[in-house]
Amino acid sequence: MQRADDPSEAGSGEDGFRVAHGEVLVYRLFDVADAIDLARAEPLVGRARLAMESAGSGTALEFPRAPLHLALGTREVSLPTGPRQAVASAHVFDYGVVSLRYRLPIAPGTPLTALVPLIEALLEGPATALDAAARRDAEEVARSLSAALERPHAWEGLETYHVVFVKAFEGGPVKAPELLAEAPIPALLLGETSRTPLSAAERQDVLSHHFSYLETDLAVVHWNSALVVEPSGVEDVPDLLEFATAHLLELRYYDALLDRELHRIYDELEKGGSPVLHLVTRKYRRLQRETAALLLELSEMIERLENAVKIVGDFYLARLYQSAVKRFRLPAWQETVLRKQKLVAEVNDLAGDAADTSRAELMELAIILLIVYEILAAIS
Repeated sequence: MQRADDPSEAGSGEDGFRVAHGEVLVYRLFDVADAIDLARAEPLVGRARLAMESAGSGTALEFPRAPLHLALGTREVSLPTGPRQAVASAHVFDYGVVSLRYRLPIAPGTPLTALVPLIEALLEGPATALDAAARRDAEEVARSLSAALERPHAWEGLETYHVVFVKAFEGGPVKAPELLAEAPIPALLLGETSRTPLSAAERQDVLSHHFSYLETDLAVVHWNSALVVEPSGVEDVPDLLEFATAHLLELRYYDALLDRELHRIYDELEKGGSPVLHLVTRKYRRLQRETAALLLELSEMIERLENAVKIVGDFYLARLYQSAVKRFRLPAWQETVLRKQKLVAEVNDLAGDAADTSRAELMELAIILLIVYEILAAIS
């Protein structure tokens, strides 16, 4: 159904909400290094750092180390629904994350309902052609910045996010309450194409995290997608959601790293062996150094994440960011990482105790051998 020109008829049905100007922002984020020296990286690519436009937000948010913004040009992205042209760019974060963003333009006159299959395609499994292409782009960005990378690495994990960014509807502005009541927002953000309607509880859950600064703008934040209606065209909200997603990726990376390191250290401790071998190979001393280095790395990571975004006032963007943090369950992930960090600290103490025990046993053995030698020498 074509959207009426009279704004009073704008909400005459789900197909009535037709996009006049908008795009789908597709994010693929990768952890490529322990850290990236942005000051050193900037001359390598000749790009300016991202600056928040702060529309209506005052001084609610500060970014002490804003990421680098790189324009990557046009790409053809492969989707189950067919190939699409997209404008690609990247944000490079100082804590080692490269975020790829692909802008898929929305054809003027497209109803919101017609975007549901596209979101469904973007939400399909982790090993899609788009994910593989994004990983290649991230690797290329990392190679171009290799001189600025600290301890580069390859990790198979990634994070994804999707923002339906609408700057204008056909027929003029639409008020946020009207969109919330009549637009297919829950189905859109879930990529749900089933003819059976979503339950009332599921719809309520999706719509529960919505925000408006002016009556004609709207942000609905879900765990892997969002609808942002912003007539001004300012991209503060998508940028904040990208920051939160990068934060989640970093916590997931260190959670996986701690799992691997804890298993490796436990295996080392369980191998046993003679005290002489432990002294010669300095096994426990090496374990202590490794765990201490890991603890230092974790402390640096947590400091970077905590300082990535500073909230200095209770304003619109600050509230939205805090909601996204809860929606992405970042506190739970951070608690998991901190708990495993505590385990590493305990293992470090255990390795120190084991080293002391090993040295004491060797000393006792040496004393016994010396006594035996003196007895034998006296007898002979």
